Amino acid sequence: MNQETFGRIALIGIGLIGSSLARVIAREGLADETVISTRSPATLEEARSLGLGDRYEQDAAEAVKGADLVIVSVPVGASGAVARQIAPALKKGAIVTDVGSTKRSVIEQMAPELPDHAHFIAGHPLAGTEKSGPSAGFASLFEDRWCILTPQGDVDPSAINRLTAFWEACGSRVETMDAAHHDQVLALVSHVPHLIAYNIVGTADELENVTEREVIKYSASGFRDFTRLAASDPTMWRDVCLHNRDAILEMLSRFSEDLTALRKAVRRGDGDALFDLFTRTRSVRRSIIEAGQDVDVADFGRSIAGGRDGDGAKP
Repeated sequence: MNQETFGRIALIGIGLIGSSLARVIAREGLADETVISTRSPATLEEARSLGLGDRYEQDAAEAVKGADLVIVSVPVGASGAVARQIAPALKKGAIVTDVGSTKRSVIEQMAPELPDHAHFIAGHPLAGTEKSGPSAGFASLFEDRWCILTPQGDVDPSAINRLTAFWEACGSRVETMDAAHHDQVLALVSHVPHLIAYNIVGTADELENVTEREVIKYSASGFRDFTRLAASDPTMWRDVCLHNRDAILEMLSRFSEDLTALRKAVRRGDGDALFDLFTRTRSVRRSIIEAGQDVDVADFGRSIAGGRDGDGAKP
């Protein structure tokens, strides 16, 4: 693991990801000073009470003054506004990154606002839980999780190397890819699964009156897993859908086609087709375990404290 220390790190936004970063930065000694900023006075006070930083600023521009690394951890729809606010205060050579789940939209919003003397490298740690807020974070959130960087072609390679080393020091495995490819991949492995979870839990909620609360009472592990995804931050997932619309619609179309085929197999009693599908998908699960992205332990939906789910994370 490469250690990368910064003189000052500014965390703009202190929800689950930001507060987890604050904790791992402190644990690993990755900054001489950590400055935390959020618009909400109550959230800022909560972060202060938890001792997550060395200095606390409601004004993001004030927070980034003198910062060597600025990490923007806000809903993707707010990325442009934050970039516009902090741009005049960024020091020469500062690295600016984000943690948003969509990358083309974030780049389009932030890149035009930031000065040429700063190094902007869009990023996305594939880690999360359904919880939010400063108290939801934990230092081990990024361990053995992927962090994807989507730098534009003119970014200084040394800045990419420094940011890569930072994420590795947080415990992540880092990969670089094109922003459009990132958005397509994440639409399949994260965004559409969350939408399916939101939809099926919404259907169950509508059926509650019909089933006299039996949906909740007799929930099996599969439905509980859906509810964990569907409990994720509404603002964040609204913005994800709005800012990765094309890729999500493409994947939803593919899913709809496959669902139609599955419905036909069930209607026709085509056991061979069903068995082939279930066998093929079972092998995908095994591949995920072999890749180290989950463990082969049955918990029947009762994950241990600190368990993870969300963007590519452990349930």
